[in-house]
Amino acid sequence: MISVGIDVSKEKSTVCILKPYGEIVASPFEVMHTESELKNLIQMIQRLDGEIRIVMEATGIYHLPMLSALQDQNFFVTVINPFEMKEYASRGLRRVKTDKQDSITIANYGIDNWYRLENHQGSDDVYSELKLLGRQYCHYMELHVKALLELTHMLDYTMPGVKKEFHSWNESSGKDKLSDFVERYWHFDNITAMTKEDFIEDYISWAAEKKYHQNRSKAATLYDLASDGIPTLPANTPSTKMLVLEAVRVLREIDSTLLKIITRMKELAKTLPEYETVRAMGGVGDVLAPKLIAEIGDIRRFHSGKALIAFAGIDAPPYESGQFVGTNRKISKRGSKLLRKIGYETMRVLKTHKAPEDDAVYRFILKKEAEGKSKRQAKIAGLNKFLRIYYARVSEVYKA
Repeated sequence: MISVGIDVSKEKSTVCILKPYGEIVASPFEVMHTESELKNLIQMIQRLDGEIRIVMEATGIYHLPMLSALQDQNFFVTVINPFEMKEYASRGLRRVKTDKQDSITIANYGIDNWYRLENHQGSDDVYSELKLLGRQYCHYMELHVKALLELTHMLDYTMPGVKKEFHSWNESSGKDKLSDFVERYWHFDNITAMTKEDFIEDYISWAAEKKYHQNRSKAATLYDLASDGIPTLPANTPSTKMLVLEAVRVLREIDSTLLKIITRMKELAKTLPEYETVRAMGGVGDVLAPKLIAEIGDIRRFHSGKALIAFAGIDAPPYESGQFVGTNRKISKRGSKLLRKIGYETMRVLKTHKAPEDDAVYRFILKKEAEGKSKRQAKIAGLNKFLRIYYARVSEVYKA
């Protein structure tokens, strides 16, 4: 029984090798993430006599080179959740935080939990690529929100109130009516320089060119808004036009990247056997289906629906002490924050679009609201049921 504890950092790892009862096989030493040093580490481990289990803590993407090199040699490698390792390390009265001490702690964890350790199973290439794309999509969506706020800020100077008249970027179509409109007119003075009838005709022509609905009443409303609006930056200053159009350009660049990512995610998701099953679930559309699959991954890595719910962090672990039994428990929030966000968005779409009355999740949300739960609590409860159904249906796909 030999436990190899590896504390991983960005470009190097600290390794400690222990046997039961604290017997040191190798004191903590550093290994750089280079081919030559990883090869030397592998040869050293291969020379050890006994059953070997390698333990490391998940550290974003930094542990992947070490994990890949060790798994290529068919070693038993387990990757531990950082929270679980933190809880294990905090059992002592005195907390020492160094890379050497961390490697010792990880090796000791392997000894103490020897029979609970599970060999890490790598994700399928499609699921891995989907997850990477999903995380990058989330990153660029944050940039999209910031860029949209900046454009809105500039429009408060040149076209106050115009944003509420248009929808921004559409995830499905990739169109952004607000950006298209602002690029054409960018200042209320450019609208009021025309007569109302001339602007309406110009707006209709622009809408036809961009393939939007040619709404004359909408054009009239915009002209009235421009007539009553009070821009605080003059249109005849070159900086004004430059700043507004640059804000539009930046927003469009980000939206273009988002569209490329979600298009690729759709292509990959459609190659998976569960895609049509997930796509057919209430509240899930062409955009949310690949997002859900990307974040959940291969359903076969979960032993039950409860495990999937725990992974999302919307479980409420039981709490009992003596005669007290906790009944009003909050969700743990120890899980995938992104899955909770995507799941909540799915519930919002399900509720907004009023799914068929025979949809179990939709009826469950309505039931919880009727019981007096807040709309948010009802949606979280609905997400819990949704994930149970997701697990059951997708598992059936792989059993078939």
